[in-house]
Amino acid sequence: MTTDVVNVQMSFMMIIRVAIRGPLMMIFSFIMGFAMGGRLAMIFLVTIPLLGVGLVLVIRKATPIFRRVFRKYDALNDSVQENVQAMRVVKSYVREDYEKKKFTAAAEDVCKDFTRAERIMALNNPMMQFCVYAGMVFVLSFGSYAVITSRGTEIAVGQMSAILTYSFQILMSLMMLSMVFVMITMSLESAERIVEVLQEKSTLVSPEGALTEVADGSIDFDHVSFKYSQKAERMALSGVDLHIRSGELIGVLGGTGSSKSTLVQLIPRLYDVTEGCVKVGGKDVRRYDLDSLRNNVAVVLQKNVLFSGTIKDNLRWGNPEATDEEMLEACKLAQADEFIQQFPNKYDTWIEQGGSNVSGGQKQRLCIARALLKKPKVLILDDSTSAVDTRTDALIRQGFRDFIPKTTKIIIAQRVASVQDADRIIVMDGGRISAVGSHDELMKTSEIYREVYTSQNKAGDQDGEK
Repeated sequence: MTTDVVNVQMSFMMIIRVAIRGPLMMIFSFIMGFAMGGRLAMIFLVTIPLLGVGLVLVIRKATPIFRRVFRKYDALNDSVQENVQAMRVVKSYVREDYEKKKFTAAAEDVCKDFTRAERIMALNNPMMQFCVYAGMVFVLSFGSYAVITSRGTEIAVGQMSAILTYSFQILMSLMMLSMVFVMITMSLESAERIVEVLQEKSTLVSPEGALTEVADGSIDFDHVSFKYSQKAERMALSGVDLHIRSGELIGVLGGTGSSKSTLVQLIPRLYDVTEGCVKVGGKDVRRYDLDSLRNNVAVVLQKNVLFSGTIKDNLRWGNPEATDEEMLEACKLAQADEFIQQFPNKYDTWIEQGGSNVSGGQKQRLCIARALLKKPKVLILDDSTSAVDTRTDALIRQGFRDFIPKTTKIIIAQRVASVQDADRIIVMDGGRISAVGSHDELMKTSEIYREVYTSQNKAGDQDGEK
């Protein structure tokens, strides 16, 4: 996409400078040439159709190659980005040589096609110069003959010299226009790709007459099934029926790939259900205005993202109008105020891009505080306390109970200890709800929950013995 933008930018800059000056210079040179000697100037009218035909052939031949080159550019850029982001993984598996060979092959493939396209485009220049210089040779030949035979009565030496000068001006104009056409050929493909992205419409839109008020934090899943693609053979979620009362603290537990995150991402309508419906506040989420719904449903995702700026700037993503007191309260509830106060600049401490200058646990707590500033009716933590110690995790949950009792809290976790004191715990398995109940109930009725609890307790006991 960066290459596409640069191509369009360069083309636009060239058009501004050349596309007006070139044609005007050529038109006035033709007019003056005809005024000086009409029959001699007619020679250049013959060359223009030849140039036009040649230019069309070159463009038609080069355009599909440029289209293919840009697609390969995308693949090359994706490969580079992937390797930069996964640099530690590449090094840890000693895959540097393999990745170098893969990049070299992709780069050579792009170079091969791009060179071929440029060679075709380069044919335009010699073809144009041949036509124009051939025209000048004919002007000199016929002009000299006319001067000699008419002894200056039909055309004078000065007139012929002027016609040659105008011929040179026409040549320069055509050369400038040729460069413009080359850039336009490249930029048209780039512009189409940019427009394709800009015109891509989201499938998730607010309906006409959308609801803007969310009554409460109650959530209902009615016969919900979901798959990420219509072509997918298997449902990610299947036959989910669940009612969550407003203000409940719900834990969600399950193995990797059990669709825990998928389940909660349907609540703020990050995806639309394939079958059934999801309700928040007693209304189908598809009836709400998207902004209103998402303002009332705060999600702290697995991948915690902080932006370049101060801690205050990042917190105000949750609420741009938040006061210092509100930020302090949210950070205390998220157990973030303690470490913020240790920074020299406190809440004005600068956060690097991606939060690279804070630890994983600190990043998670800042993201939780940011979500709390929205004062949502539903708060979802998608494995968002995995990097904090068990004591801090327990303090965060206790704070939720004490200070936001009316907010529905949904906590996805890998540790049983993180959801053990929830009002109800949902056990997910293979995209279905395997069991629902309190900790004590599930210990009696759910084999999956019992196995997870036992395995984690054994691991804890062994660590304690060591």
